[in-house]
Amino acid sequence: MTPKLQRFLAEAKDTEPFVVVDVDVVEQNYRELRRLLPLAKVYYAIKANPAPEILRRLRTLGSSFDTASANEIQQCMDQGVSTDRISFGNTIKKKRDIAWAFEQGVRLYAFDSLCELQKLAELAPGSQVFCRVLMECEGAEWPLSKKFGCAPRMAADLLVKARELGLDPYGISFHVGSQQTDLNQWDKAVAQVSQMFSVLQQADVDLRMVNLGGGFPARYRTDIPMLEAYAQAISDAMTKHFGNKIPEMIIEPGRGLVGDAGVIQAEVVLISEKDYDDDRRWVYLDIGKFSGLAETMDEAIKYRILTPRDGGPTGRVSLAGPSCDSADILYEKAEYQMPLALEVGDKIQILSTGAYTTTYSSVGFNGFPPLKSYCI
Repeated sequence: MTPKLQRFLAEAKDTEPFVVVDVDVVEQNYRELRRLLPLAKVYYAIKANPAPEILRRLRTLGSSFDTASANEIQQCMDQGVSTDRISFGNTIKKKRDIAWAFEQGVRLYAFDSLCELQKLAELAPGSQVFCRVLMECEGAEWPLSKKFGCAPRMAADLLVKARELGLDPYGISFHVGSQQTDLNQWDKAVAQVSQMFSVLQQADVDLRMVNLGGGFPARYRTDIPMLEAYAQAISDAMTKHFGNKIPEMIIEPGRGLVGDAGVIQAEVVLISEKDYDDDRRWVYLDIGKFSGLAETMDEAIKYRILTPRDGGPTGRVSLAGPSCDSADILYEKAEYQMPLALEVGDKIQILSTGAYTTTYSSVGFNGFPPLKSYCI
């Protein structure tokens, strides 16, 4: 936690939970990623956190932007981002949104099916397109398999079809899964992609780009390699499988840029027991799955938590949110320990919560307000 974040939290008077993001940390993360992967063009995945302050800072630094909807494109444009720096990276787009994006000047689109390709040919003629291939996402704490991408042989056929339909078959994309902890996954993915480049070259389709997606981590409870190791794994994979003919590279970091820049401050609402013989306490917070912590689903993302009572004896706890929904349990199996001295009303900090918290927060489930956000 940076001194700037510490000062803000110490002075905050909010009575509801909030997240605060240090935008300087976002800038440091961006600069480090550019230093370690100088050949890769960064397209920030704004779904992680579309705060205007973050978009403006990254625009100033030269970043491009990966968007999933017309509204996200508009959010970028509102912060002065030119459309030649925007990718419409969702493979599931409404026709009217494709037409609108093309009218605004967006010329880079993702697809993974014949239906989507036909929509692009009709409504974004001549645009650059890249096909997303399926990945298993082993080792990812937040996998992205099955819903997105198609089999490699289908992707190859679709890229040939793209040329026939008057589009520019620009490249291939994949995503090894969000919060990827297995560095070998990039080697597996790039090996597959390089084979597709060769197959398509024989069909006179000259691909020029590999979109390596995201997967760059934030610091949660699980130990992970340093960013240098991720960059080295990607560089090694590209060199191994493409030799001295490395194509253009795109990366789409989201969590890796903004996750560690943010902290949520929440409040302990209730501490209770379920049975006289059970030494596990239930700690209820004023934030839960529906107010920003959706990634605790299946206890996938395990956040680090600070309390004002740290340093003394601890005991096992289950952590839950405040809503009247039995699904609103954050952690039961992850064996969280919290101080025995913890009291109702204590303010706690949930670390590395700059990504996928405000965007997952409901508008008002059970009447609780959306997660308030500050950028400093």
